[in-house]
Amino acid sequence: MTDYDYWKIFPRMPKKVTIGDITIRDGFQHLEKFISTRAKTYYAEELIFAGCRHIEVTNLGNPYLLPQFSDAEEVLGYLRSERFRRRCSKRGINPDDVSITAVTIREPAVDRAIELKEKGIGPDRVLMMVSTEEEHHFANSGVTLPMYWKEAERCIKKCTDAGIKMCGTVSTIWGSPIAGATELKDAVEFTKRWLEIGASDIEHADHDGSASAEEVYRYFAMILDEIPDPRLHIAHFHETKRMAAASILASLQAGIINFEATMGGMGGQPANFLDDCPVPGTGEYYYKDPRYVGLNCLEDMLVQIDEMGIEHGYDVDRILKLGGQMEKTTGQRLRSEAVINGRTMKEGHMEFARPGLKELKEKQGEAPKQLVPGEWGDKAELPEKHRPR
Repeated sequence: MTDYDYWKIFPRMPKKVTIGDITIRDGFQHLEKFISTRAKTYYAEELIFAGCRHIEVTNLGNPYLLPQFSDAEEVLGYLRSERFRRRCSKRGINPDDVSITAVTIREPAVDRAIELKEKGIGPDRVLMMVSTEEEHHFANSGVTLPMYWKEAERCIKKCTDAGIKMCGTVSTIWGSPIAGATELKDAVEFTKRWLEIGASDIEHADHDGSASAEEVYRYFAMILDEIPDPRLHIAHFHETKRMAAASILASLQAGIINFEATMGGMGGQPANFLDDCPVPGTGEYYYKDPRYVGLNCLEDMLVQIDEMGIEHGYDVDRILKLGGQMEKTTGQRLRSEAVINGRTMKEGHMEFARPGLKELKEKQGEAPKQLVPGEWGDKAELPEKHRPR
């Protein structure tokens, strides 16, 4: 007979996970509208108050290319301010338990992170990224993979000396939007390369939403066979074909315990238009319709994981309320279904019940919880031809 215990079927599946939020960086970078500094700090603070302990808040690259992050120092400065610390303390939160990340794709951005660290407002952690498919990597960075690996090695040493952690991202694991199919074994090798040169952890990224659940399970099983400490690995999924929820489940089944998400499923390629002005971004968009581009949605993912009984540390209802506010901030309908439809309520929604059931059962002489005719047996008798053999 089938074993119905999910955790016995998938023995690596965790009972507790960590979900980092990357809305303020990856989510907002896709918008063709500048989000005010006050809104950025508001959402960062509220996410932390709701349980987030790993938060990515800005990109320290050239603000001429990415003007959405022209306020990087102000955002980081607020999260290092005494006001923020006092507000955390009132809620029983130790701000030193919150890890703040900034993206630093190239070395000048890493140098900027170190300068900010010396000023007392720098990030705890930065991030650099390689793609296993070199055309995609070149489109993002402007250099070859060998050139970038040497740069990353220098940057990790600088960060280590400055007391900053470096996350190494591996992208195009399950395919590239430029050159197509890729090999999973290349991403496993790149993961080892990051750890070899001193990265603190690895973000495993599906940056174009091309992963299937079967391939996700296979990849993370390969990763944990080769590098078994699950604390080193973070799953990062984009949503372009409504497959991210399946990928999250496959990652859990394989044994992954760290994930990233954005509110409303926002995010994707940096905008090349902001408010009333074209901006460089990262060039021409490689998607056809911005409504169908983004990341896995924090609100929906939390409901999914919470209803599986997996511990996550968030106040789900507070996050759902925050998601409703985010739609006002962005001025558009975002991709969360849970923000609109809410959580699955065990007590149901009796306000939608059709009146008269109780009275009809009494009239028919039926017991309140009687579900089949009284003359039927207590248990169904399955016909012989349909019984297990």
